Amino acid sequence: MTPETLAQIRAHAQQCFPLESCGVVLVQHGKERYRPCRNASTGADQFQIDPRDYAQAEEAGDIITIVHSHVNVSPQPSQADLVGCEATGLPWAIVNWPTGELHEFTPTQYKAPLIGRAFSHGVLDCYSLIRDYYQEVLGLVLPDFSRRDDWWHGDEDLYRDNFAAAGFVVVDETALRLHDVILMQLCAPKTNHGAVYLGDGIILHHPMNRLSGRDPYGGFWQKISTHWLRHKDAP
Repeated sequence: MTPETLAQIRAHAQQCFPLESCGVVLVQHGKERYRPCRNASTGADQFQIDPRDYAQAEEAGDIITIVHSHVNVSPQPSQADLVGCEATGLPWAIVNWPTGELHEFTPTQYKAPLIGRAFSHGVLDCYSLIRDYYQEVLGLVLPDFSRRDDWWHGDEDLYRDNFAAAGFVVVDETALRLHDVILMQLCAPKTNHGAVYLGDGIILHHPMNRLSGRDPYGGFWQKISTHWLRHKDAP
């Protein structure tokens, strides 16, 4: 990056502090430009480039790097950053603010582990874990669905509105078997959490503010369960 681009990236990070900044570096009329974007995430330590800003950047030039800031922490990429980089297929740059230190990295075919991943809504969350499990274990690609932070407090009903389109049908709890998906209502006014049944009374899931992992299926988790689903192509 040119010194001018780096200066603009750091200035934008300073302007957005203590929230994360985000933007893109693009080639416009043969010159490198930094284009700041709005952060559509409601989390203080997360970023999501506003889709309208991204679309406008694509129309303005060729995007060559995705940029965002880390506030008071290292510019080294998190698991969510590595996953996001793979999803875009573009180089990423992270600037720490207030130090201004910059770290750049490129896609490397990284995949977050199923167990021990850190939560980041929309990138590494309960539905992301279900999608990744089905692809890695069963070779089945489930559709992704756009979801804003705290969607369960609005009009959206991510799981109940979309499970049929993703290839799932409802089954009885007594018929639960390996690879089935269990939906739950976790401290919310509607069904907002999902888990994969691993058999032998164990589930794999990723609640907010926890690392992904296994838990016994019973007690609290069984009490808040609302639906039991099976994919039409699951073995």
